[in-house]
Amino acid sequence: MGKIKVLIVDDHTIVRDGICALLALVADVEVVGEAANGREAVDKVRQLAPDVVLMDIAMPIMDGLEATRRIHKEFPEVKVLALTQHDESEHVFSIVEVGAKGFISKTAASSELASGIRAVHRGDSFLSPVAARVFVEDFQLGAATGGKQDSYRQLTNREREVLKLVAEGYTTQEIADILVLSPKSVQGHKTNLMAKLDIHNRTDLIKYAIRKGIITV
Repeated sequence: MGKIKVLIVDDHTIVRDGICALLALVADVEVVGEAANGREAVDKVRQLAPDVVLMDIAMPIMDGLEATRRIHKEFPEVKVLALTQHDESEHVFSIVEVGAKGFISKTAASSELASGIRAVHRGDSFLSPVAARVFVEDFQLGAATGGKQDSYRQLTNREREVLKLVAEGYTTQEIADILVLSPKSVQGHKTNLMAKLDIHNRTDLIKYAIRKGIITV
């Protein structure tokens, strides 16, 4: 049986180099390419046909959520394994909802990374202990509050993407270009997400995004 072909997607060269070094020690895994943002990742999947994509979430140009959504839709046979430093529940749920088959923290050991790659490649799901804890805690919180969800969980995936880009300072036209939407659609998503979060100006939206770990400063 051939090696599992892996594409590494992360906007930090040093992170990609480190992952490559770790996976070079795994006999049944071969790194076939790298990408520095989501848009480049989609192109590389089209060119290289990897079996598994290790996908960072927070990246410029196109983030991992949108890239995962497009890969899952266009290349359903390709498995996405989220590899990120973000352990908050909104990140775990968001990336799984758009098609990722697993979630591993960047603090995971190399053996866990290899196990995750093998698991999603054979069609299983894989959650690191950190992600599994988030799922359990969210379930328990929902049970304790009668199923009431955090306001962020009420947002659609598209609204979450628009929230992140607005908080990062992109204009409506720039967001439309990034997400391949019309400016009118972007404005509609922005209006809806602000209503759901009960936030009424961009300054408070940025503060909210920082508190939730959606953006960093």
